[in-house]
Amino acid sequence: MKYLVLLGDGMADEPMDELGGKTVLQAARTPFMDRLASAGELGMAQTVPAAYHPGSDVANLSVFGYDPASCYTGRSPLEAASMGVRLAPEDVAFRLNLVDIVHHQGKLYMADFAAGHISSGEARELILSLQDELGDADFEFHPGVSYRHLLVWRNGEDRLRFVPPHDIINQSIEDKMPQGQGAEVLINLMTSAQMLLKNHPVNLRRIRDNQVPASSIWLWGHGRAPQMPTYAEKFGISGAVISAVDLIKGIGVYAGLEVIEVPGATGYVDTNYAGKAAAAIDALSRHDFVYLHVEAPDEAGHAGNLEEKIRAIERFDAEIVGAVLQQLSEPYRLLLLPDHPTPLHLRTHSRDPVPYVLYDSRQDRASGLTYCEQAAHSTGRFCEQGHLLLPQLLQRA
Repeated sequence: MKYLVLLGDGMADEPMDELGGKTVLQAARTPFMDRLASAGELGMAQTVPAAYHPGSDVANLSVFGYDPASCYTGRSPLEAASMGVRLAPEDVAFRLNLVDIVHHQGKLYMADFAAGHISSGEARELILSLQDELGDADFEFHPGVSYRHLLVWRNGEDRLRFVPPHDIINQSIEDKMPQGQGAEVLINLMTSAQMLLKNHPVNLRRIRDNQVPASSIWLWGHGRAPQMPTYAEKFGISGAVISAVDLIKGIGVYAGLEVIEVPGATGYVDTNYAGKAAAAIDALSRHDFVYLHVEAPDEAGHAGNLEEKIRAIERFDAEIVGAVLQQLSEPYRLLLLPDHPTPLHLRTHSRDPVPYVLYDSRQDRASGLTYCEQAAHSTGRFCEQGHLLLPQLLQRA
């Protein structure tokens, strides 16, 4: 038996007037996900516990089968693991976004949480310059992918509070800066970074080419290294993870999974869908389990782009779900879901439940239900603790 998780990040949404009261999932053409919903177990799952911020870190830990209450220490330690950055017990990791902050009517506003989805090559130049100028024995800047990077504070403080940049798009940042013990040190570091980035050749080129500059860094998602059992220890299986996002790959590292790098996987709407599907089929030839993650619907949700979110979901359906279903031959069980909703009108995550499908290829039935929030609600099935879905997939529940 083979096992798969197919996750479309942020696919779930809310009814929209522009769609005649439908959600994006209802409006999008998704024949392959609809087929799974009709033939499998359709329901709703709470992936973000009430006490937690609705981040992809907590939500994906739940989908991976880990109870956040037992292992969650923050987003960035997971990203550090993906990047091969080792953390001592006293070290603190931070997600470092390259962002664009602008002046407006005497205040500073978060104009773009992703610096125009800056290329990884340009971003690497900026992060290495920050390391050269501001890095020292205490602070290390590590380049990642596009706008997503890492700061490590050796022997650092973790009694801090942050606001994710995608939660404050077009809002003033004056009351959103880091708070708590050690916050002043980090604010000074952010200010110094702004001064260095202002006249950096990469930004001057981007401004010349009418592209959004990376005018500042934004720190959030901090934490120390977590303690997590591997899949071999927890479930007695081997597996692989496929994603362009360091967070997801980092969870895979802690879970003891093979992390598969797919050429052209960008973590954006232009990602290599076909390459990810092919990599999943190949990985199942040597593993029991694959976790395939696609970030594109979430990015479109953060951008507030309805057409792009519909397109991302339809491509996920055709080029991920459809491609995988058409290539699998031996018996398999599959879990399909988003990690959390990313409603277009909010342009950030919500902690609302998400629709899931548990499908077994050995079953042959047709309920006529489609894959959407409304149909999932109608079944009356509700998994209150999202981390229990994975054991159900593996038939360990």
